[in-house]
Amino acid sequence: MELTLNQLKEMVHGIPYADNWHSALKQLLPDYGINTPKRIAAFVAQCAHESGGFRFVTENLNYKAESLMKTFPKYFHTRELADAYAKKPEKIANRIYASRMGNGDEASGDGFRYRGRGLIQLTGKENYSWFAASLEISPEEAAEYMATFEGAAQSACWFWETNNLNKEADANDIKTMTRKINGGFIGLDDRIKHYNHALHVLGA
Repeated sequence: MELTLNQLKEMVHGIPYADNWHSALKQLLPDYGINTPKRIAAFVAQCAHESGGFRFVTENLNYKAESLMKTFPKYFHTRELADAYAKKPEKIANRIYASRMGNGDEASGDGFRYRGRGLIQLTGKENYSWFAASLEISPEEAAEYMATFEGAAQSACWFWETNNLNKEADANDIKTMTRKINGGFIGLDDRIKHYNHALHVLGA
Protein backbone atom coordinates (compact mmCIF):
# COMPACT_ATOMS: atom_id res chain seq x y z
CA MET A 1 0.00 0.00 0.00
CA GLU A 2 1.03 3.63 -0.40
CA LEU A 3 0.87 6.19 2.40
CA THR A 4 -1.15 9.28 1.45
CA LEU A 5 -0.49 12.82 2.58
CA ASN A 6 -3.81 13.00 4.43
CA GLN A 7 -3.07 9.76 6.25
CA LEU A 8 0.33 11.07 7.38
CA LYS A 9 -1.23 14.32 8.61
CA GLU A 10 -3.86 12.37 10.51
CA MET A 11 -1.30 10.00 12.03
CA VAL A 12 1.01 12.79 13.22
CA HIS A 13 -1.10 15.75 14.32
CA GLY A 14 0.56 19.08 13.58
CA ILE A 15 3.39 17.54 11.58
CA PRO A 16 5.53 20.38 10.18
CA TYR A 17 6.50 20.37 6.49
CA ALA A 18 4.02 17.55 5.88
CA ASP A 19 4.41 17.77 2.10
CA ASN A 20 8.19 17.35 2.35
CA TRP A 21 7.99 14.43 4.74
CA HIS A 22 5.30 12.73 2.68
CA SER A 23 7.29 13.15 -0.52
CA ALA A 24 10.34 11.51 1.08
CA LEU A 25 8.38 8.66 2.67
CA LYS A 26 6.33 7.94 -0.44
CA GLN A 27 9.58 7.47 -2.36
CA LEU A 28 11.52 5.55 0.29
CA LEU A 29 9.15 3.25 2.19
CA PRO A 30 8.55 0.82 -0.73
CA ASP A 31 12.32 0.50 -1.29
CA TYR A 32 12.71 -0.85 2.26
CA GLY A 33 9.67 -3.14 2.24
CA ILE A 34 7.69 -0.87 4.56
CA ASN A 35 4.60 -1.46 2.48
CA THR A 36 1.78 -2.94 4.59
CA PRO A 37 -0.53 -1.19 7.08
CA LYS A 38 1.23 -2.81 10.07
CA ARG A 39 4.71 -1.90 8.83
CA ILE A 40 3.81 1.67 7.87
CA ALA A 41 1.94 2.23 11.16
CA ALA A 42 4.86 0.90 13.21
CA PHE A 43 7.45 2.92 11.29
CA VAL A 44 5.52 6.21 11.49
CA ALA A 45 4.71 5.62 15.17
CA GLN A 46 8.32 4.99 16.15
CA CYS A 47 9.59 7.92 14.07
CA ALA A 48 6.92 10.20 15.55
CA HIS A 49 8.03 9.34 19.06
CA GLU A 50 11.76 9.52 18.36
CA SER A 51 11.56 12.86 16.54
CA GLY A 52 8.94 14.63 18.66
CA GLY A 53 6.34 14.46 15.93
CA PHE A 54 8.78 14.82 13.00
CA ARG A 55 10.09 18.07 14.50
CA PHE A 56 13.62 17.19 15.62
CA VAL A 57 16.14 15.41 13.41
CA THR A 58 19.30 16.32 15.31
CA GLU A 59 19.95 15.30 18.91
CA ASN A 60 19.47 18.09 21.43
CA LEU A 61 22.36 18.02 23.90
CA ASN A 62 21.84 21.43 25.51
CA TYR A 63 21.70 20.09 29.09
CA LYS A 64 21.86 21.96 32.40
CA ALA A 65 24.25 20.68 35.07
CA GLU A 66 21.45 18.99 37.06
CA SER A 67 20.21 17.20 33.97
CA LEU A 68 23.70 16.02 33.04
CA MET A 69 24.17 14.41 36.45
CA LYS A 70 20.76 12.76 36.28
CA THR A 71 20.89 11.60 32.64
CA PHE A 72 24.60 10.73 32.35
CA PRO A 73 25.78 9.94 35.90
CA LYS A 74 28.58 7.76 34.54
CA TYR A 75 30.15 10.77 32.81
CA PHE A 76 29.15 13.57 35.20
CA HIS A 77 29.54 12.27 38.73
CA THR A 78 30.41 15.58 40.38
CA ARG A 79 28.69 18.96 40.29
CA GLU A 80 31.98 20.65 39.41
CA LEU A 81 32.38 18.48 36.32
CA ALA A 82 28.75 18.98 35.27
CA ASP A 83 29.08 22.76 35.66
CA ALA A 84 32.09 22.75 33.33
CA TYR A 85 30.04 21.13 30.55
CA ALA A 86 26.55 22.53 31.19
CA LYS A 87 24.80 24.15 28.20
CA LYS A 88 27.75 23.30 25.91
CA PRO A 89 26.29 20.72 23.49
CA GLU A 90 29.51 20.13 21.56
CA LYS A 91 31.57 19.47 24.69
CA ILE A 92 28.82 17.25 26.12
CA ALA A 93 28.58 15.11 22.98
CA ASN A 94 32.34 14.74 22.74
CA ARG A 95 32.46 13.45 26.32
CA ILE A 96 29.47 11.09 26.44
CA TYR A 97 30.14 9.50 23.04
CA ALA A 98 33.95 9.35 23.27
CA SER A 99 35.78 6.09 22.51
CA ARG A 100 32.67 4.06 21.66
CA MET A 101 30.43 3.36 18.65
CA GLY A 102 33.49 3.78 16.45
CA ASN A 103 34.25 7.27 17.76
CA GLY A 104 37.68 8.56 18.70
CA ASP A 105 38.51 10.03 22.11
CA GLU A 106 36.97 13.20 23.53
CA ALA A 107 39.52 15.43 21.80
CA SER A 108 38.72 13.95 18.38
CA GLY A 109 35.38 15.74 18.13
CA ASP A 110 33.70 12.58 16.84
CA GLY A 111 31.07 12.62 19.57
CA PHE A 112 29.54 15.85 18.31
CA ARG A 113 30.34 15.17 14.65
CA TYR A 114 28.44 11.87 14.79
CA ARG A 115 25.75 12.78 17.31
CA GLY A 116 22.20 11.50 16.84
CA ARG A 117 20.65 12.46 13.49
CA GLY A 118 17.62 11.38 11.48
CA LEU A 119 14.05 10.37 12.35
CA ILE A 120 15.42 7.36 14.25
CA GLN A 121 18.62 8.95 15.42
CA LEU A 122 21.74 7.25 14.14
CA THR A 123 24.59 7.83 16.57
CA GLY A 124 28.31 7.16 16.37
CA LYS A 125 30.84 6.98 13.55
CA GLU A 126 30.28 3.25 13.15
CA ASN A 127 26.56 3.64 12.36
CA TYR A 128 27.23 6.66 10.14
CA SER A 129 29.87 4.67 8.26
CA TRP A 130 27.55 1.69 7.68
CA PHE A 131 24.73 3.95 6.50
CA ALA A 132 27.14 5.91 4.30
CA ALA A 133 28.48 2.69 2.78
CA SER A 134 24.96 1.65 1.78
CA LEU A 135 24.75 4.87 -0.26
CA GLU A 136 28.39 4.84 -1.39
CA ILE A 137 29.13 8.19 0.25
CA SER A 138 31.44 9.28 3.10
CA PRO A 139 30.32 9.46 6.76
CA GLU A 140 30.74 13.24 6.57
CA GLU A 141 28.45 13.39 3.53
CA ALA A 142 25.98 11.15 5.35
CA ALA A 143 25.88 13.63 8.24
CA GLU A 144 24.93 16.42 5.83
CA TYR A 145 22.40 14.23 4.04
CA MET A 146 20.68 13.34 7.33
CA ALA A 147 19.92 17.03 7.84
CA THR A 148 17.57 16.88 4.81
CA PHE A 149 14.02 15.49 4.78
CA GLU A 150 15.00 12.62 2.51
CA GLY A 151 18.20 11.86 4.42
CA ALA A 152 16.49 11.93 7.83
CA ALA A 153 13.86 9.55 6.49
CA GLN A 154 16.27 7.27 4.63
CA SER A 155 18.58 6.86 7.62
CA ALA A 156 15.53 5.70 9.60
CA CYS A 157 14.54 3.29 6.81
CA TRP A 158 18.10 1.95 6.70
CA PHE A 159 18.11 1.41 10.48
CA TRP A 160 14.71 -0.28 10.18
CA GLU A 161 15.91 -2.70 7.51
CA THR A 162 19.28 -3.35 9.17
CA ASN A 163 17.55 -4.34 12.42
CA ASN A 164 14.85 -6.39 10.65
CA LEU A 165 12.06 -4.34 12.22
CA ASN A 166 9.51 -5.37 9.60
CA LYS A 167 9.52 -8.74 11.37
CA GLU A 168 8.47 -7.09 14.66
CA ALA A 169 5.91 -4.95 12.83
CA ASP A 170 4.34 -8.03 11.24
CA ALA A 171 4.06 -9.59 14.71
CA ASN A 172 2.71 -6.42 16.38
CA ASP A 173 5.72 -6.65 18.71
CA ILE A 174 6.16 -3.00 19.62
CA LYS A 175 8.10 -3.89 22.76
CA THR A 176 10.93 -5.71 20.95
CA MET A 177 10.94 -3.03 18.27
CA THR A 178 11.30 -0.31 20.92
CA ARG A 179 14.17 -2.16 22.62
CA LYS A 180 16.05 -2.39 19.30
CA ILE A 181 15.54 1.32 18.62
CA ASN A 182 15.91 2.72 22.12
CA GLY A 183 18.05 0.18 23.93
CA GLY A 184 15.26 -0.04 26.52
CA PHE A 185 11.59 0.78 26.81
CA ILE A 186 11.60 4.56 27.22
CA GLY A 187 8.36 6.06 25.93
CA LEU A 188 6.77 2.66 25.32
CA ASP A 189 3.25 3.82 26.20
CA ASP A 190 3.51 6.78 23.82
CA ARG A 191 4.85 4.55 21.05
CA ILE A 192 1.95 2.12 21.49
CA LYS A 193 -0.52 5.02 21.46
CA HIS A 194 0.97 6.34 18.21
CA TYR A 195 0.91 2.82 16.72
CA ASN A 196 -2.72 2.10 17.56
CA HIS A 197 -3.76 5.48 16.20
CA ALA A 198 -1.78 4.92 12.99
CA LEU A 199 -3.39 1.51 12.50
CA HIS A 200 -6.80 3.11 12.92
CA VAL A 201 -5.98 5.78 10.33
CA LEU A 202 -4.91 3.07 7.88
CA GLY A 203 -8.05 1.07 8.56
CA ALA A 204 -6.09 -1.90 9.83
